[in-house]
Amino acid sequence: QVQLVESGGGLVQAGGSVRLSCGASRGTISTYNMGWFRQAPGKEREFVAAISWNRGSTYYLDSVKGRFTISTDNTKNTVYLQINSLHPEDTAVYYCAGRTGWPPRQNEVRYWGQGTQVTVSS
Repeated sequence: QVQLVESGGGLVQAGGSVRLSCGASRGTISTYNMGWFRQAPGKEREFVAAISWNRGSTYYLDSVKGRFTISTDNTKNTVYLQINSLHPEDTAVYYCAGRTGWPPRQNEVRYWGQGTQVTVSS
């Protein structure tokens, strides 16, 4: 049973950047599709970004393309989400997702992290 723990969230000014990390324990992520989802206040959780198990493909929510970058470091068993040019509407709890389908759908996610809050001030 893989356990995922996110870190890196916080309060950030609009236009700034943040890098979220998701470390995995009790297992390896090296053979899994990995992803990030987010849930804004009062909204449903939505897909944001994913990277394929062979790290050869990435997939993004259209509205974040060009600002969000997902990456992994298999040696550290960690997946990252770099977010640039933050907008207030990026405010949400960001969840790491392990062993997703492809394309990613949240009802197919096998492992979830507990979430990390990103708050963007205007």
